[in-house]
Amino acid sequence: MNVQPLLDALGIQENAARALADDLRGQITELQGRLREAGTHLEHLAITRKTVTALADLLPAVPPDLPEHPDYPRILGVLNDATGPLRARDVCEALAHELLPKNIEGTRAKLKRLVRLGILTEVDVGSFTRKQ
Repeated sequence: MNVQPLLDALGIQENAARALADDLRGQITELQGRLREAGTHLEHLAITRKTVTALADLLPAVPPDLPEHPDYPRILGVLNDATGPLRARDVCEALAHELLPKNIEGTRAKLKRLVRLGILTEVDVGSFTRKQ
């Protein structure tokens, strides 16, 4: 029996396997380099996050913009002068609005909006004060 054709076929397969292994080693080397770059980038992002967080703590808090209605600054003025929490009826009275249900409810809605904006706090149901 002639084994030469069998050995030739094995040689072809060995060469193909060797080429594949070399190609895979090249890909592994490239991927390891990309992995190192990604790791370095992650470290830089973590450092940046830490730095920005530390700097943000030093910045003064910027109050959110008030809605465009003349009552909002007046409401804040009333609550700034108050010694304790106020109800919508009290604020309405301080603003010299008629004590009608529609005016009280409108003022209550404005107070609730200021709570959602983080400017006021509702200490009890219906009692509002400036956020400390």
